[in-house]
Amino acid sequence: MDDLIVLKNLRKIYKMGDEKIVALDDINLNIGKEEFLCLLGTSGSGKSTLLNMMAGLEKPTRGEIIVNKLHLERMNEKDLTNYRQRYIGFVFQSYNLISTLSALENVSLGLIFKGIPKSKREKMAKTMLINVGLGNRLHHKPSEMSGGQQQRVSIARAFVGDPSIVFADEPTGNLDTKTTFEIMNLITSMAKESNQTLIIVTHDTEISVYANRIVYMRDGNIEKIVANEKAEGEVV
Repeated sequence: MDDLIVLKNLRKIYKMGDEKIVALDDINLNIGKEEFLCLLGTSGSGKSTLLNMMAGLEKPTRGEIIVNKLHLERMNEKDLTNYRQRYIGFVFQSYNLISTLSALENVSLGLIFKGIPKSKREKMAKTMLINVGLGNRLHHKPSEMSGGQQQRVSIARAFVGDPSIVFADEPTGNLDTKTTFEIMNLITSMAKESNQTLIIVTHDTEISVYANRIVYMRDGNIEKIVANEKAEGEVV
């Protein structure tokens, strides 16, 4: 498996007054193309900070972040924005939908920045919403949908631009058990079908069964990495 993401001696320190908080200590990690990886740890373990580094949302204090041979730590904000638009899709715990927009508008919004014409944007968004089972909710706003339906809109938005990497940050944190498995089955099946790399951040060990490898994090360090040869891919 070829490496898509390479992290070398990655360190992140936050300053709070006179105090220094080490969010990431000395992270070294390679992630392969089309791999499903889980960053598993409790709150404060550094997993979300690590995701933000790979997504180009934060700069490291030290170290290298190489994605598809691009050095993120060397990029300016404009280049990082272009990187995110070109390579990255996000699924968030809190959905992050715009309340005044319909499902169709929420999904198509990000395509504006790629210069895609309106008619094509709407066609792509409609197709993706149908794919996630929301063909009858195209014009509904978030307040008119359940949590599971809102997360499906979030998934459609993440996948619509065909990104190389999809980051899912606690994607089922606000969902019940049944909906959790439905959403995870949907995310993993869509990533597999499109040959995408999927990186899931969670504190939930039940979510980790979907991953090829599980990276256990504690206090800003990688505690251990476990290969999951029985990655289920889909749970019933």
